[in-house]
Amino acid sequence: MSTFNVINPATEEVLAQLEEDSAASVQEKFELVKKGQQEWAAIPVAERVNAIRRFDGLLGEELEKLAKILSEEVGKPLQQSRNELNGARGRIAFFIQHSEKWLEDEWLVTEGATKERISYEPLGVIANISAWNYPYLVGVNVFIPALIGGNAVLYKPSEFSSLTGLAIRDLLYRSGIPQNVFQVVLGGGKVGSYLLDLPLNGYYFTGSNKTGKLIAQRVAEKLVPCQLELGGKDPLYVTDEVTDIDQVAGAALEGVIYNNGQSCCAVERIYVHEKVYDRFIDSFLQQAKALKVGDPLTEGTDIGPLTRKDQLAFILDQVQDAQTKGATLVYGGYRMQQPGYFMMPAVLSGVNHSMRVMQEESFGPVIGIQKVGSDQEAVELMKDTSYGLTAAVYTSNKERADQLLRQMNTGTVYWNCCDRVSANLPWSGRKDSGLGSTLSFSGIRAFVQPKSWHLRG
Repeated sequence: MSTFNVINPATEEVLAQLEEDSAASVQEKFELVKKGQQEWAAIPVAERVNAIRRFDGLLGEELEKLAKILSEEVGKPLQQSRNELNGARGRIAFFIQHSEKWLEDEWLVTEGATKERISYEPLGVIANISAWNYPYLVGVNVFIPALIGGNAVLYKPSEFSSLTGLAIRDLLYRSGIPQNVFQVVLGGGKVGSYLLDLPLNGYYFTGSNKTGKLIAQRVAEKLVPCQLELGGKDPLYVTDEVTDIDQVAGAALEGVIYNNGQSCCAVERIYVHEKVYDRFIDSFLQQAKALKVGDPLTEGTDIGPLTRKDQLAFILDQVQDAQTKGATLVYGGYRMQQPGYFMMPAVLSGVNHSMRVMQEESFGPVIGIQKVGSDQEAVELMKDTSYGLTAAVYTSNKERADQLLRQMNTGTVYWNCCDRVSANLPWSGRKDSGLGSTLSFSGIRAFVQPKSWHLRG
């Protein structure tokens, strides 16, 4: 039996030792859900929705306990863990409200000799290979509509959020989701690879670009859906027409450091028009210095530890690279001398695109702020990336914002906001940021396949 430890990143203590799945146990779980899927698909959509409604209720009843588990294993400040759970419940409410509408048969032709309609059938058994940074949010994007759509799910939480994955499993079972419809697979990349070897009917992954490309290559010959929610190098541009520098600087800062910057849509590059650059930097630094870094279980903590120890070295290397190439470290940028994977947020000015911090996804509390002289320069820099997840523009001029955002080759754009996801809108990436969409009606239809009916008689 192979085991792995769940580490508290704030203390470096072992929270739990869990048994890792083997190739044989993954195969057994697949056989179990393969048999259960057809029975589940035969249940009316409304009944499947009711089970999810009960799951949502349990999330609310046990929110504090679940938030504590999440904070302990990933280092997320407790209030942010509560926010994540509440945000997940908001997305579940969307699926509860809209799934029946988007899954019911559609009649296209109802008169004449040949009538025509479309029905939507489940894919079958799908893999949900999930992420540790927002395990509830990215999880419910997949397993909730998948289950409502009549699919069975092999759910692999990240090894860094396995306790949360097990909590999700237990709540689903208590809600009436059969064990032969939802199974959790535990372990690291090796265990994830076992899923890729199975004859599944769809693969849904949230994580790094590198792993996403590997998954796409491995499953390509199966000709089944493969959706990838990957990373970003999300830019934010502050024009010279902003009306409240303090408000914009505060919004940008939150976009950088929320969840310790460990978000695919976190602000990772800031471009500021030269006319407001100095004022923006001053306000940004003043607000950054007021942030509280510390124990994620202490109320009022703004920034906890990084979840993964190896990410500390990666980010500090980015900071060093920028300084070597002429950037100025105006705040933070060092590991704190205490147990845990803590670092002070790093703010760099005088950056340019020769620096890794402006090209590589950082996935941590570090930001480069670059001065620009025009909208054209800002657009060229914002587009200078292999990623295409989000882009934000702050300006009081709606027409200017619209003109700028139309030039962004990203799945999401923001005017006077950033680092935001809504269940009403598709969440999708372009280029190295992924394939496919979750959320909105397209995120419901992503887990079913259409059947066209030509009917005479």
